[in-house]
Formats: sequence, C-alpha cells, structure tokens
Amino acid sequence: MSYINDQVESQRFIKNLSGTTKFIVSRNSHVIGLSRQTYQNKLDGMRDQKIITNFTININPNIRPNNLKYVMLEIKTNPKEPELVKELLEISQLRMLDGIIGDFSLFALFIFKSPEEYYQILNTIDKIMAKSYFKKYQIIETIKVFKTNGISMKKSEMSFDIDDVDYTILNILRDGQGIKPISTYDIRKIFKERLKMEISQSTIHNRIKKLESQGVILNYIVNFNPKKIGFKGKYLLRIKPKDPSKYNELAFRLNMNRNITDLFRIGEQYGLFTIVRVKEIEDYANFIRDLYISEEIEDTYTNFVVDELISYTNFIIS
Repeated sequence: MSYINDQVESQRFIKNLSGTTKFIVSRNSHVIGLSRQTYQNKLDGMRDQKIITNFTININPNIRPNNLKYVMLEIKTNPKEPELVKELLEISQLRMLDGIIGDFSLFALFIFKSPEEYYQILNTIDKIMAKSYFKKYQIIETIKVFKTNGISMKKSEMSFDIDDVDYTILNILRDGQGIKPISTYDIRKIFKERLKMEISQSTIHNRIKKLESQGVILNYIVNFNPKKIGFKGKYLLRIKPKDPSKYNELAFRLNMNRNITDLFRIGEQYGLFTIVRVKEIEDYANFIRDLYISEEIEDTYTNFVVDELISYTNFIIS
C-alpha cells in the first residue's frame, strides 16, 4: 500500500511541475501546500530515485516556416545488434525508441525542424540500416498531429511564425535543461559561447514570453519515468474507422480520451496512429472494448511495448 501511495504522490507532484509558465519553487510549492524547503527536498529525492530527470518543454508542431515533422520508423532487428540501437540513440531528433512485439521489433519517433533536416537524417538512418542483419524497416510519415504528449492540438491549429533564434531558444528549453530550470542568463551564455551569437537577456526573456503567449510553448514540464509512477502499460494502436470520411471526426473524439497521449493521422490503411498509456495491463483490454462499443471502428492493430529504450519522457497526467 505504501508503494501505491508513493506512486500517487509522485503523480501529484509531477502534475504540479507542469504548467504554461516557467517553474518557480515558491509558487509551485504554495499550490501543493508545501514549504519551499520541503518541496525542494521532494524534488531532489525524486531525482535521486531516478523518477524524474530534467525540466523540458513541449513545442507546438504548428510553426512556420515549416511545421515540425513527426516521422515514425519501424525496424526489424535482433538482440545481437546493440550497435544499431546505439547509433539510433545518437540522433538528436529521436524522441522515442521502443522495443515492441509484432512484425517489427523496434519503433522510433523522430521530430524534425524541417523537410530538409528530415531528408538529411534519413540518409543517416539508411546508412545505419544498411549495416543491419535484416535490412527491413519502414518509414511512416504523419499527415496531421492531433495530440502530442497528452496535449490536444484542437485549440492550437493556427500556425505561428518563428525565426532561427526562436527555434534555438526552444531547443535549449526542450533539451538543455537539468533538474533546475534554465535561466535567461544561462541561455545567453549558450548563445555566446557555443553559437558565437550576442543576444541580451532581455531579448531572450521577451522572446520566451512571446512564444508562451502565442502558444508555441505548449507547456513546461519535467521528464519522468512512467513505470516508476505507476504506468505499467504502453501500446501503439492503429485504428481504421468503418467510414473513411470520418477520420477527423473520430480523431477529435479520441482526443478527449485520457489514456491516449499521442494521436496522428497517417497515410496508411489504418489511418489513425495512437500511443496509449495505462496503469495496469488489464486496463488496455477495457480500453479496446470501450473503443469498439463507443466508436464506429472497423478494425484495430496493436503493438505492445516491452521496453522503452528512452526511459524518460513526459505527458499530461490526468
């Protein structure tokens, strides 16, 4: 019982770490009813237990001049090819890499800044796969993002113009933070020392505020290990509706399901691709049963995730 209570408390704490504005200890601790010191101790303890790793953000895919490009990769491999996994993990655009049961044994999700970046990395992927034993892989390009990391895009379908400086700031906020949120001073230092660019703290601050107000920054959150807070099951689910003309209508209804963290339209026979998280394995059977009862669905295809090779991620906990 203590273990379950600890998981529930960890979920509550992680929910408190998520918001539309930057994390501030004094504000967040007040909301959850803890002193600053107790809150900080809890934060440090969750880091030491490897429940959480670092602060990050989620970025709205609808940005111009190019929408972020979500691309999936399915790979057939065998346990004697650890170097293949290692090389894939070195690709900075890789956001998810899972061992799965099915025709393929690995599933990867990449997010690219532009089509040009995608084609460049695709060449790298082709070279990696050329050295694999089976040389069997397939690429699935997404047509539309309906939901990402538990955040619905229903109210965020407008595209927003950003420049290279904005995108660099977004990248730093997403990938360059530790267990302590990064400051505008630190961001300025990265621009100066790594990128050889002079940009003032006030400019960085103003740009971040603009990115927040426009909805380009979807939320601030912390990366965590789902299994350590009670999410035991992860599934990749493809859905085929009875009426192909109702893909969008079905997607908007599925958007509301709290078990679905990610939802994409893809150009395949099963035109909706979802990532489903459940706390207990048996919960997935209930999820599928309810799906067929409540929706006009012709067929589904499921891959069970046996191993998350990128063990830390984030999504909205409801």
